[in-house]
Amino acid sequence: MGALMRAYNWEEHPLGSPKHWPQSLKANIRLLLNSGFPMFIWWSEGLYAFHNDAYLPALGKKHPSALGTSAREIWSEIWGDIGGVAERILAGGEPFYADGLRLELARKGFREETYWTFSYSPVFDDAGKVFGVFCACFEETSTILGQRRLKTLKDIADELPRIQTLEQACQTTCDILAQNEEDIPFSQIYLLNQTETEVTLLGESGKTVPQVSSAVLLQEQETSNAWPFSEVLQSKKSLVLDDLKAFSVPLENAGGQTLPERAVILPIFRPGQDHLIGFFVSGISPKLEYDTDYQNFFDLLSGQMATSISSVKVREEATRKQNELNELFQQAPVAICILRGPDHVVELANPGILELWGKRREDVMRKPVLEALPELADQGIKELLDGVYRTGIPYVNNELPLLLERNGRLEPMYFNFVYQPMRDALGGISGVMAIAIGINEQVEARRQIEAKNRELLAINADLDNFVYSASHDLKAPISNIEGLVETLVEHLPAPVREQEIVQRVLTLMGASISRFKRAVADLTEVAKIQRAGNEDVATIDLAEVIADVRLDFEHMIKGAGARIKTQLASDSTVSFSAKNVRSIVYNLLSNALKYRSKDRPLEISISTHHVPGFTVLSVSDNGLGMKPEDRDKIFTMFKRLHDHVEGTGIGLYIVKRILENAGGHIEVESEKGEGATFRVFFKD
Repeated sequence: MGALMRAYNWEEHPLGSPKHWPQSLKANIRLLLNSGFPMFIWWSEGLYAFHNDAYLPALGKKHPSALGTSAREIWSEIWGDIGGVAERILAGGEPFYADGLRLELARKGFREETYWTFSYSPVFDDAGKVFGVFCACFEETSTILGQRRLKTLKDIADELPRIQTLEQACQTTCDILAQNEEDIPFSQIYLLNQTETEVTLLGESGKTVPQVSSAVLLQEQETSNAWPFSEVLQSKKSLVLDDLKAFSVPLENAGGQTLPERAVILPIFRPGQDHLIGFFVSGISPKLEYDTDYQNFFDLLSGQMATSISSVKVREEATRKQNELNELFQQAPVAICILRGPDHVVELANPGILELWGKRREDVMRKPVLEALPELADQGIKELLDGVYRTGIPYVNNELPLLLERNGRLEPMYFNFVYQPMRDALGGISGVMAIAIGINEQVEARRQIEAKNRELLAINADLDNFVYSASHDLKAPISNIEGLVETLVEHLPAPVREQEIVQRVLTLMGASISRFKRAVADLTEVAKIQRAGNEDVATIDLAEVIADVRLDFEHMIKGAGARIKTQLASDSTVSFSAKNVRSIVYNLLSNALKYRSKDRPLEISISTHHVPGFTVLSVSDNGLGMKPEDRDKIFTMFKRLHDHVEGTGIGLYIVKRILENAGGHIEVESEKGEGATFRVFFKD
C-alpha cells in the first residue's frame, strides 16, 4: 500500500499534496503501513480512507479505488450501521468498540454476511483537535460461521437418541436446520427405496420452500417437477444448481425473504459405504460465498443425516425384532421370563410363566423376581441367577423341585428349566432369560411307571424262577411217564400190542411225550439264557458256524431242494458266546427250511456286513413270509404263525433274548407270500 499511496495523484485530491499534511496524519499512516494487523484511518470531514495491506481482504473488489475515497462512499451499503458512530467520534465523541458485529459488505459483488471485531478511536491533528477516525479491526466471519454450523450439527446429534422413526428423523433434522436459515435457506430430505427407482420426501423446512413432488420416479423425473436426482445417483457426487430461476423447480417465498439463487443436492450414503440411501437438498445462502468451509459443512450435515437415518433403521429393526420376540415369547408353548440387571427385575413374563407362578402380570412386572415370589428366597434360585449373570454360563436343570404359593399355601412343583444369559450390543451381560416347563404330571406319571416297573420286575423274576423250576421239576414226571409207557409196552401180550387201536394209542402217547420233552428242553434253554447271560465270550468266525450248522441240516436241505447262497464280508468275526451264536444261526436256518413255500424252489441267502457299532448277519428266504402286523409277534414266547410244521414257538424268543442280553438286537422285514429277511446285530 505504501507504493500505491506514493503513486497516488494527491495534488488533485481535496487533501492536497502530502507535504502539506499534518505530522500527526503522516505518523499514523506510517504506523498502519508497518503493522500486520488490519487498520485504516478516515481523515477530515470527508472521512478520506487510508489503510494497510492487512486490510485489503476486507475491501475485496473495492480495492484499489478505496484509497483516498470517502468512507461514506466506500461503505455506503453499511453506512447506516457504522456511519453514525464515525460521525460522533469525529465530532469529539467517545471511542467505540464492537465484538463480532454483523455487517453485510458488498465486497465480492453481493451483499455478504460478515462479522467483525473492531475499535474506532479519534485521530488528532497537530493542534490537538479531533480530525479523523482510527480503526484496528479483525474479521471473525469464519469463526462465527463455524460456531453456528457446529451448533447445528450438535443439535442434530443431540436429538438422535430421541428419534424413533425415519419420518421423525428426517423432519426433526429439517426443523433443526430451519433454526439456521442464514446457512440453510431451505432444506429437504428424500430417501431412496430399496430398488433405487423412487425417492420420497420425508422432511423439509424453510421460509423459502421449493414446490416439488414429494415422491419421484427417477426414470420419469425429466418430465416431472423434481430435482435432478438421477444425475447425483449416477455420479455419487454433490450437484450445485447455479440458477434456480432457470430451473424447473419454482420457489414459493412464504416469509418475505431474499430468494436463494442457488441450491445443492448432496448424496446421503450408508455410513462406511458408497451405497446411496437418499438425498439432501439445501438452498445456498445468497449472502455467503459457497467456499470450502460451506461445502464441508454440507458434507458434515449429509454424514450426520446418514448416521441418524442408519441409526433409526437399526433401532426400527431392533424394535421390530424385539416386538417379534416379545410376541413369540407371549405365544410360546413354554413358560418364559426375562430378568434384567443384577437384581433380576422382571421385564417380560409370558402367560405360561404367570400360570406356573400363579401370579397376575401386574403383580410381578418391573419387580425383582424374589420380591414378586418371596417364597423362592431360601430355595437356591437367587444363587443360580447370580451365577449365570456373573459368569455368562447357561444353567440347565431337570425335575427341579420348588415350593410355590398356591391359594395361600406352599405346594411342591417340578420344573425342567434353562437359565440363559442375555447380552447387550457390547457383549456385556444385561440379564437372564428363564425358560421353564412345569412337569408335575410327568413326574407323577414317571413315578407311577417306576413303581409299576418295579412290580413287573418282581413278577418277571418270579416267572423266571417258575420257568427255571418248571424246566427242572417237569423232567422227572416226563421221564417217569415215558418209563411207564415203555414198561406197559413190554408187558402187553403180543396179540394185544398188535391190535390196530393199541398201536395208534401207543404212537400218539409217544408223540405227546416227545413234544412234552422238547417243550421242557426249550424251557430249560430259556432258563439258562435268563440266568447265565453271555459268559463264555470268544472270537467267533461266523463262516465256520454257518458251515457247521449247514451240515446239521444237510439231509433236510437236499430233501427240500433248497439252494443256499452265502456272501460274507472279509472280516465276519464277532465277540460272542460260541453256543449262543450257533443257536442263533441254527434257529434262523431251521425256520427258513421249515416255512418254505410249496409254490417255488426254496432259496436262502446268508450275508454279513458292518454298520457303526455292529456286525450284521442277514438270513433271507423266499418262503411263506408274514403280514407286517405279525412281525413283532414272532419274537414272543410260544407264538407260532403256521401250524403245518412242528415247533414250540420259542426259538425266535430265545434268539431275541440272547442278542439283547449281549447288547445286540434282531430285526425282520417281510411281506406275506414273499419270504422274510432276518437281520441279527452283533455288538462290536
